[in-house]
Parts: sequence; C-alpha cells; structure tokens
Amino acid sequence: MEIKDRILVVEDDKRISSFFKTVLESNRYDVIMASTGSEAYSLITSQCPDLVILDLGLPDMDGMNILRSVREWSSMPVIVVSARTHEKDKVEALDLGADDYITKPFGTSELLARIRTAIRHSRAAFLNQGGAPTGTFVSGGLTIDYDKHRVFVDGTDAGLTQNEYKIVSLLGKYAGKVMTYDSIIKEIWGPNMKNDNRILRVNMANIRRKIEKNPAEPQYIFTEVGVGYRIVEPD
Repeated sequence: MEIKDRILVVEDDKRISSFFKTVLESNRYDVIMASTGSEAYSLITSQCPDLVILDLGLPDMDGMNILRSVREWSSMPVIVVSARTHEKDKVEALDLGADDYITKPFGTSELLARIRTAIRHSRAAFLNQGGAPTGTFVSGGLTIDYDKHRVFVDGTDAGLTQNEYKIVSLLGKYAGKVMTYDSIIKEIWGPNMKNDNRILRVNMANIRRKIEKNPAEPQYIFTEVGVGYRIVEPD
C-alpha cells in the first residue's frame, strides 16, 4: 500500500481549488479541501496534514490569522499561495512562520517543487530532533521500520500517515515506558502546542484502527489513563 502525503488546500475560489485538487492528486498526494478559515483550522487539528496550502483572502477571516494560530503549537509546513504581491504581505507571512510564499499566477512545476522542498525540510527536522532511531522494532506481528518510515502488521503495511508514523516511532523509541500526553504532543507538534489532547486522541484512534485487531483491546499500544501511552517492549 502506498502512503501518500496529505495536503490541505485552503482556498475559497472553486476553480482554483479544483485545479489544486486535480494537480496534486495526479502527483500522488492525498488532498483535503477547505473553503473557509474555520473549516481549515478544524481540519488542521483533526486531520494533521503533512502540508497546508493557504490562501490569505478567505470569506470569514484573513489567512494570516490561521497561520498565526497554527504556529502557536505546530511546525507543520505551510505554503501561502496568494494574489497579494506587496512585499509587506510576504514579509508578514514569512515572519509569522510560513515556509514559503507563492504569488498567483504560478506554474505547476514551481508549486510541486516547493511542496516537495517544504515536506523534505519538515521530515529532516523531525529526523534530526533528538536522534531518530534506525533499523527495526519488532514485537509479535508489529514491525516499525525506522529506515523506510513504515509500520507493518503481520507483514502488511498498516497505511499510517506521516504524523501517525511519527507517533508510533516515538513510542517505539521509548518502548516499555509510559510517555505522557504532553511529552508526545510537544515532540510531534512542537513546544508551543497548547495543552489540548484532542489532536493526539484523534491520531491514536486512527492508529489503533489500523494496527490493532480489536482497538478496544489493544495488543501493541496501551493507554495509561490520565497519563499517556505505552507501546509493548520489542521481542
């Protein structure tokens, strides 16, 4: 099973959003769409995309507000794609934490190249954070392949998203030990993440659905109620 990077496109113009969807899906990305700022922020916190393409001129708020809110807790890549060409808009977006700023109109090849670069930089930063493990973790039917960034169950790719993989690999790094909710959130989403476990619970529910035979009675990742999560020790 191919694991596709998930991109959230935040754009209220239907023609442009349709163009984005067509181009990205044809280049093997998983695409989710939002046409308002409130919808975008809800999808960012629940779906944890690998990258956000953000228009600034949204019907309910300025896209800068979304960027500002996301940067309070996450370092996920954000590329601003906007018709605003003034230097002050570019400077403001980059100062707020945008990874890149593309002005409309733009070329498809340029957009795809900048997406690849932003995702590559984000992944490299994660690997360099605290020394990412290498090799494999094996416990029963569960295998974490740190080199391939994949998780397998009984030899079959579990189909985890990149954020889901990051969580499982982090737990594997500290196998047998309980990691608190707060420590996981800060490792995955950054030190400024607010104390809200919802985003982690959503991801963990998806992980268990993919790797556990019965998510209600897990074999591999256990909840220490009120504290955090623990993965089984390796064989």
